[in-house]
Amino acid sequence: MHLNGTSKVNDKGHLEIGGLDTVELAEQFGTPLYVYDVSLIRERARGFKQTFEKLGVTAQVAYASKAFSTIAMVQLADEEGLSLDVVSGGELYTALAAEFPPERIHFHGNNKSKEELEMALKHGVGCIVVDNFFELELLQSICEVTETNTKILLRVTPGVEAHTHEYITTGQADSKFGFDLQNGQAEKAMKMALKSSKIELLGLHCHIGSQIFETAGFIVAAKKIFEKLNEWKESYAFESKVLNLGGGFGIRYTNEDHPLPAGRYVEEIIEEVQRQADHFAMNMPEIWIEPGRSLVGDAGTTLYTIGSSKEVPNVRKYIAVDGGMSDNIRPALYQAKYEAILANRALEKAEETVSVAGKCCESGDMLIWDIPLPNSDHNDLLAVFCTGAYGYAMANNYNRIPRPPVVFVENGEAKLVVRRETFEDLIRLDFSIKEKINN
Repeated sequence: MHLNGTSKVNDKGHLEIGGLDTVELAEQFGTPLYVYDVSLIRERARGFKQTFEKLGVTAQVAYASKAFSTIAMVQLADEEGLSLDVVSGGELYTALAAEFPPERIHFHGNNKSKEELEMALKHGVGCIVVDNFFELELLQSICEVTETNTKILLRVTPGVEAHTHEYITTGQADSKFGFDLQNGQAEKAMKMALKSSKIELLGLHCHIGSQIFETAGFIVAAKKIFEKLNEWKESYAFESKVLNLGGGFGIRYTNEDHPLPAGRYVEEIIEEVQRQADHFAMNMPEIWIEPGRSLVGDAGTTLYTIGSSKEVPNVRKYIAVDGGMSDNIRPALYQAKYEAILANRALEKAEETVSVAGKCCESGDMLIWDIPLPNSDHNDLLAVFCTGAYGYAMANNYNRIPRPPVVFVENGEAKLVVRRETFEDLIRLDFSIKEKINN
């Protein structure tokens, strides 16, 4: 059993998180239930920030809010002095509703609409990460009409493929994201930005993928970017004030995963950027990174109540829970793996191997295949670990299942930060064909 953060087994044999018994949390808030260990999120954030501070490097650590975006989470990021990465008007709206300082917001996305860009400019976001020529021209046009200036980074694809699932690699040349660094696209975009009187080009951004367990990819990406920056320095007298190397730092989901400590990623990135800057006689750029999963992933645990079970002789035993792909689509989407325990019988020995099925009407709705557990029964409480990233963020209403609530736990206190959806919520936007629709 691998427990993260403040998680432990108490004297009742129950899983405890943040000083609170998960059995009591389930009784109070119901299941499924997302539980976040706030102390662990703070620890992860400080692990990134303090390494930069210790080494005296100017930096921004921007929480990639796509991993888990709620008002409370954005406020927690602000408390820890993080910047914020948003990728849509909805995430930006959430940040503004949380009163997050807009000058510390970085706006990403490969297809930002005119309305989203206008919203970002209106509220004075600190930086827009430009992804393509269409966006660059659209942003220039909006700035001229609104008489607004803005700061940007150009997102580039350096031709580096991280060792991760094919659906979450993003730094290779054949990607929907960014300007290709090698075929002249990035250089053309750089020249367009430098000609603009409304746009200040701060530097370059790249993101090579997600769930990365080594630093080699970041080092190769930094080398490729500096080689290009050296060409641009000689040809256009352009020097990058900011280098954003993205995120993608991995976490431990199962014993197959071996992530590095947060500080190790930062130290090796700093060393390589400093080495390249010295080699090409450039000023050390400000380094930005964008941890998302690595801040919240292993801080999240989902609690489920076990319902039915089914045994297929000589094949496997299924147990079903009261959630599934509606609250965690990652296993169905890209075969993500998780570990789990019976939270109400955490010290009991495993006596059977079962597969955990969700309740959605879909054969692919399987949360975990072949996990050893004690003999489970109806109403036992299953805790699935490391669901803090892309669980709630990707939750859906398939089969008209309401999305679960979110609870923050810290120092023996529980705070409901997202209430459970109701059936009434599910039909709130629906119209009856018997009613006249007023546009």
